[in-house]
Amino acid sequence: MRRSVLHSHVMSVPAVGDLRFVEVGQDDPLAAPLIDELAVEYADRYGGSRDRVHAWLRGYPGAEFEPPGGGLLIGLLGGRPVTGGAFRRFDDATAELKRIWTDSRHRRHGHARALVAHLEAEIATRGYSRIYLTTGDRQPEAEALYLSMGYTRLAEPLPAEGEVYPIAFAKRIGR
Repeated sequence: MRRSVLHSHVMSVPAVGDLRFVEVGQDDPLAAPLIDELAVEYADRYGGSRDRVHAWLRGYPGAEFEPPGGGLLIGLLGGRPVTGGAFRRFDDATAELKRIWTDSRHRRHGHARALVAHLEAEIATRGYSRIYLTTGDRQPEAEALYLSMGYTRLAEPLPAEGEVYPIAFAKRIGR
């Protein structure tokens, strides 16, 4: 089911416990906490100003995270965003996970694991057979999550324009 919310599409995705997932556009108000808290987190962990990091996060064209090649899911508890993440097309067979986030007040409750599982399922329905993702070297929690979910750490970073994250993972899905 799709409905318009401030010019973006929202698609309900099955809930996990009390956590309910919706697919939104990058400019949807439900996505704002994801971008805002990621900017603070990245600035704190890697240095730099929150405003600069925020502008960098918003620099990705929103269309990269829209169907059919991409998507952005937000996990809601009681209507409030507590986790979220996106994917975009990397190549014909591969989607790339981006912006995996859980609100700092809601961590260690399995929300990120549920989010990644929902993203993987959506990616598989879009016909991709592989997922890439990258993370920085100051995010051991992210590394642990991805390894525990069957991702394999790659020896080299992924080819990228601009910012390069030193830690890359891959996972085969579907087929």
